[in-house]
Amino acid sequence: MTKASDLTQGPLPGHFRRIAVPAALGMLFSTLYNVVDVWYAGKLSTDAQAGLAISATILMLFSAFGIGLGSGLSALVGNAVGAGDDTLARRTALQGISYGVVGAVVLTGVGLILTPSLVSALSEPGAYRDAGIDYMMLLMVAVPGFVLAFASNGILQSQGDAVSMQRAMLVAFFANVGLNPLMIWGIPGLWSGMGFDGIAASTVVSQSGVAVFLLYRAFGTDLASAPRKSELVPDFPMWRDIIAQQLPTAMTFVVMILSAFVVQYHLKRFGGASVAAYGIALRIEQLLLLPTIGLSTALLPIAAQNYGAQAMPRVQEAFRTSLRYGWGFMAITCPVLFLAAPWAMQAFTSDPEVIAIGVDYLHIEAVILPIYASLFAVNSLLQALKRPKWTFWIGVYRQLMAVPFFVWLLSGPLGFGVYGVWVGIAISVVTGFGVAAVLVERVARPRIGSLLTRNHPLPA
Repeated sequence: MTKASDLTQGPLPGHFRRIAVPAALGMLFSTLYNVVDVWYAGKLSTDAQAGLAISATILMLFSAFGIGLGSGLSALVGNAVGAGDDTLARRTALQGISYGVVGAVVLTGVGLILTPSLVSALSEPGAYRDAGIDYMMLLMVAVPGFVLAFASNGILQSQGDAVSMQRAMLVAFFANVGLNPLMIWGIPGLWSGMGFDGIAASTVVSQSGVAVFLLYRAFGTDLASAPRKSELVPDFPMWRDIIAQQLPTAMTFVVMILSAFVVQYHLKRFGGASVAAYGIALRIEQLLLLPTIGLSTALLPIAAQNYGAQAMPRVQEAFRTSLRYGWGFMAITCPVLFLAAPWAMQAFTSDPEVIAIGVDYLHIEAVILPIYASLFAVNSLLQALKRPKWTFWIGVYRQLMAVPFFVWLLSGPLGFGVYGVWVGIAISVVTGFGVAAVLVERVARPRIGSLLTRNHPLPA
């Protein structure tokens, strides 16, 4: 069994390296996992890639429940660990798992009912719509695995363990590399395979394995070892506390997905090539954002434990450290993405129209990547301070107000077409960070002190 790491003591840069590096590597293999799917879909057709792009967006919508649960457990368990209340930490962790099981079952049932309508709303009639519906119906079987993996990982991260997810995703990536061709094309002379649906089948198998491994690791910690049946029976007051922390984060993610729906709704007017280009370019962008995602992943448990321990100056410094490292990474990443965009797109498709559209998107995003790094840090800090509702309102402005307005304005009335969609997204990100900067300062000042100065913080 493993003990929780004490993140309230020792140099902060060391804690960031110990958590952020494996977290980023885990995200790297998670992103590469998705890249493998895109690459194999490209071997089938552009319609398959477009169907995959739509399906990925819908899957993220259903994954929001698990993502919110994982972040909520990381904050709540981390606060309890920092405060030295192991009883509360254990109770929160185990109730989080039981809540996740019930939620996953309900979510899967809802998903099976809504999937055809969601795919149809994001596509025009034709081959790529049909491919997306068939793919998603099979992929819904993987939703419980995603939810329980996120929940288990939240418990592990709250204790400073980011290595378990890294190992799980490493194995899942290589499993996906082998399972994809097997499931798509089968075994010559024995089985003809499942075609495009084989990509979904590969995901179901490999992600279920990730969930089993992470549950095993979570139950191997002091906080969750040898649970008694009574500890897993629903405790509704505790579920309310978990939901209060989970829901804003989950809804923030839902808002982000709804924004992606808006983008894809506008893109479908310009054909399947635009949808496919967006799906490919997003994967490339995600790869380059991994270091900053790792930093924000590390910031959450570090800030949560120190906030629980009332070590306010360390919470402030953790936030600043995350920003310094994030902007340092982006100083290297931005020019690399701008220069390598054509080559990166060509690695996934030979369609010149898809390549040209994707390169335009990546060139614009290369300019604003540092803003994403700052937004990630703000969201993690707000979650650690147990004020996730503000991440939701930031998301509402950026994703539900700014994106629809600027994308519509630039791609429609102002006549910039697909390029207007990309510029609209960029304007939304920049103005969204302005809103986030004001809100996080107002939330932080009475709790940990101003983020703008190094003065002693005000009383919590």
